[in-house]
Amino acid sequence: MKKTMRQHSFTARLTFLAVVLGIAMVFASCANEDVAQTPTNPNEDNDKNLTTFVAGDETKTRTSLDYNSGNFYWEAGDYIYVKDDVGTLQKSSNAPTSKVASFKYKVPGKFTASSSYKVYYLGKNSNGSQVTISTAQTQTKPDNTEHFGTAGDYGTATANKVTGKQQFQFTLEHQPAYLVFQPYTSNTILHDCYLTKIEVTSDNDIAETYTINTSTDNLDTSAGGKQIVLTTKSTSGAYTNGFPLTNSTASRTTNGAYMIIKPGSHILRVRYWVKDIVTNVEGTITKLLPSTAYASNTYYDVTANLDTRDYDGNHYYMWDAQEQYWKGYEWTKHLPGNTGQPTVGGGSSPNYAQSNSDSRYYNTSYAGFGVSTPAIHSCKDLPNVNEMTWYAAYGDPRWDADELWTTMGHLYKGGMWLKKKSVLQAEGHYDKNTAVDGTDWRANGNNNSWSVSQTLPSAADADKYFYLPALGYYDSGQLNYVGYNGFYWSSSADSWFSSDAGSLVFYNGHVDVTVNYHRNAGFRVGGFE
Repeated sequence: MKKTMRQHSFTARLTFLAVVLGIAMVFASCANEDVAQTPTNPNEDNDKNLTTFVAGDETKTRTSLDYNSGNFYWEAGDYIYVKDDVGTLQKSSNAPTSKVASFKYKVPGKFTASSSYKVYYLGKNSNGSQVTISTAQTQTKPDNTEHFGTAGDYGTATANKVTGKQQFQFTLEHQPAYLVFQPYTSNTILHDCYLTKIEVTSDNDIAETYTINTSTDNLDTSAGGKQIVLTTKSTSGAYTNGFPLTNSTASRTTNGAYMIIKPGSHILRVRYWVKDIVTNVEGTITKLLPSTAYASNTYYDVTANLDTRDYDGNHYYMWDAQEQYWKGYEWTKHLPGNTGQPTVGGGSSPNYAQSNSDSRYYNTSYAGFGVSTPAIHSCKDLPNVNEMTWYAAYGDPRWDADELWTTMGHLYKGGMWLKKKSVLQAEGHYDKNTAVDGTDWRANGNNNSWSVSQTLPSAADADKYFYLPALGYYDSGQLNYVGYNGFYWSSSADSWFSSDAGSLVFYNGHVDVTVNYHRNAGFRVGGFE
């Protein structure tokens, strides 16, 4: 799965976007833009009650980005704020009424005591002294940044006196960082699905409220947030279902999505929400981005292959059988009727092992009452039942109802995050010879249940966990509970009953470790880290 980020800077020059990763992108002067400036009155510079603040010229930065051309524009309703000579923060009396390349702002108040003044652009969600990078951002069509003003874009500038005029000129310097998501997929199952939102969670604040400090002319921070959700659909028109995922390579025009975040060093977990509008299944595909310094006034391309985790149908076994449950009848053979491996819940086939003359039948070994009987075939390298108690008790199990995955040609969701063995060992919570209660379940047998959290691991801790999907199990040839429960064999047989063996079983409320499941069940083998 390829994930890349490319970083670009919002600079205020003729060539004002530079690709930091070494690929120069040169954009045309805005003098050639076909967007006209808002008409102005020839005498407006002589209004003695208002001071003119000129927002750039045809080559300077504005507030929304046209990625394709590299040009920026001021949008309708973009006001500025300037502190006057008596310390009052003044809001411009005018604003563009449409998209423009540059604009002459009229600001009330007195501006004669200095040759320069601090200018603030606070977006469209401001109360006049604050601006908030929102935790809920919305983009209604692909490759479009018109939502920047309401999502929390903001900027500052120093306006300098124009000689011979009661006029100041400034070039806006944007302050947030910008993520440009460009998902794609080669998974044909997902090509009929839509991107409905992008959820980004950080190890520290990426949403923020900034307040103008009129004493220092700085923007003070408060009330941050670690998660931002960008909704990628409209209430009407072509994108009511979301942005399409029909592209097998990155394409901004197909589904490019822009998010504003607070600059700084962040570890980011990105969850792409995908919906199949036919089956109404909606879930997530998760990507982790390593710690990166996200600079202000800079944008970062984030491309991601949204191929889901795919789990084959070949790892269901009766306990410690020599061959997998459906050997010779695999779903990939596409056998007629109900003769082959069932691929959906409730499906069944009579062609499963029914005696120990079949290599797919479970290991019938039994060392005797109170004596450990370890696996010697397909289950021999699995965690034993003692080890599984440590995963359940100290693995911080967390149910994930939304992460999408596929198996045997079908899309599902539901699974459990557990701490990795290496993490448990580092924390001193792992022992293969003794269960969490201090006894040896391999010889004594036992069972217990532990509750699970419904909260995902934090972005900072995500790499400490591994994921087990709820792949269900086969019982007398019938597939059950796929998408709802996970059933995973251990390497330990039950020492009390010769027909049972140990396993870890989970669903959205609990993780159970028990030695009481019959060995002829078709549980999953493997998956633990």
